[in-house]
Amino acid sequence: MSEVEVTALPRPRTEFDTALSIGVEEEFLLVDADTGALVPLAGEVLGDADGVLDLQAEITRYQVESATSVCLNMAEVRDDLLLSRRTLRDLARVHGARVVATGTPVLAGGRPPPLTDRERYRDIARRYGSLVDVLTICGCHVHVGIPDEETGVLISNHLRQWLPVLLAISANSPFSEGRDTGYASWRYLSWSPWPSAGAPPWFASPEDYHLNARALRMSGAAMDAGMIYWDVRLSANHPTVELRVCDVAATVAEAVLIAALTRAIAATAVTGRPALPVSDLVLRTGLWRAARDGVEGAALEPRTGRLVPAADRVRALVEWTRPALRASGDEDLVDEGVARLLVDGCGATRQRRAFQRRGSLADVVDMLAEQT
Repeated sequence: MSEVEVTALPRPRTEFDTALSIGVEEEFLLVDADTGALVPLAGEVLGDADGVLDLQAEITRYQVESATSVCLNMAEVRDDLLLSRRTLRDLARVHGARVVATGTPVLAGGRPPPLTDRERYRDIARRYGSLVDVLTICGCHVHVGIPDEETGVLISNHLRQWLPVLLAISANSPFSEGRDTGYASWRYLSWSPWPSAGAPPWFASPEDYHLNARALRMSGAAMDAGMIYWDVRLSANHPTVELRVCDVAATVAEAVLIAALTRAIAATAVTGRPALPVSDLVLRTGLWRAARDGVEGAALEPRTGRLVPAADRVRALVEWTRPALRASGDEDLVDEGVARLLVDGCGATRQRRAFQRRGSLADVVDMLAEQT
């Protein structure tokens, strides 16, 4: 799985860093243009790419991935995402396929899925058996540049408390293999059985981070640092901290919203504002609730353990990060994006709305292709 290279910046002291570098990876599914069924055409589609953009294969041949360049503002992120999505759309069209941004396949594909022909992926299949059956899933990963691992651990601890909210905002996978799962993000729950996946622990230091990561590798739960699949992790290859909790965003605007909020949390973290050390149990149940309801239902308030409207938790995140958003110039972008999200619903709600018109999953795939 490829990663965005993001340039590290000096650590801010008392003021918000208004130029934290950021990059976004997006994973997409390839479907037949006529039937909407998954098609294993990643090699053919990517074989036509000119190499200018960072477009890559994923673990299954049903998937393609894009990565932005190193960006310093949300306009750059938006432009890169638009260009990558449009390029993939055009490449897929040549082969009778469409690119769709959804966390799980609406219609069924083959099991086990056809893997990309790489020794690493064959090794994963040998070691982890039927867990590979659930790997036809697509996420959005956001990288923020860091000057050192101490800063990365600090940001991880701050992101940790907001993981359920970020998941709810991105929730975009209610259907899986021909049925409504009853969840807004089935991708997140499908991914959960992997032994190295899920919310990261609270880390006391970089040494504590590496001690926990080493335990995963020593046990065989992860082959190497690249298989540390926590919802937030330090990159094994680049000076970044990476958010991995989100479904692939339904639209470019929602991907930009997620990126802006992630960077604002990171900027807030390095100013010294305390993070809430949410317990593992509360965080786990909060993530389950976010995967179930998205932004339309209830969410777990981590301080009290009570259920509150999920929209209230989204607004709480915006207010918590507002000084950072204002400093970076992203305040209006986020306010407008959240207002639109809370009116239109998350990606999962819009998928169900498309289905309800005629009871047709083909209509869902059509809608996904159009909004992607």
